[in-house]
Amino acid sequence: MTSPSAVSAARSDNPLGTLTVVPWTIGPTDDTPVTPFLMVYSLGDGRDGPEAGEEAMRAALEGMGLPLGDRVVDASVERATGAHLLVEAQRAVLTLPFMKAQCPVPAEWEAAAKEIGHVYLICSVRPWPDAVPGEAVTEERLKGFVTDDQVVAAAGHLLLPVRRLQG
Repeated sequence: MTSPSAVSAARSDNPLGTLTVVPWTIGPTDDTPVTPFLMVYSLGDGRDGPEAGEEAMRAALEGMGLPLGDRVVDASVERATGAHLLVEAQRAVLTLPFMKAQCPVPAEWEAAAKEIGHVYLICSVRPWPDAVPGEAVTEERLKGFVTDDQVVAAAGHLLLPVRRLQG
């Protein structure tokens, strides 16, 4: 289980509404190490309703140069996305042109992110109103949402290099 973290805890004047970040890992398998993921989604509670929030998220992702669908953009190659990720002290600090969030992450997630050097980010255009910040999300519910064909087809997918504090 994992718990989502809210970027803004209340209904916003912004059409995106409450943006939420949830971390999880997959693996390891015989062929791949543990892979860390982050997902950004809206609760659909923006000022103009969920449909306007979907349009606003779509515009925000397209403004970053992210195609919607299953094409994965590598931010270490395509740097104009404006996306950055700092991972340190069991925290992921995610910066996108339209938001900045600090999300607690499990030690396994942090170790995997540092080991492979990137995190797979999914930015969902589709709201997920029943995955409320602070409440646990079961593996089955998370898997059901992130593997839904409509969610995948209307999401931005990005490999984000992991940055660390220099000391």
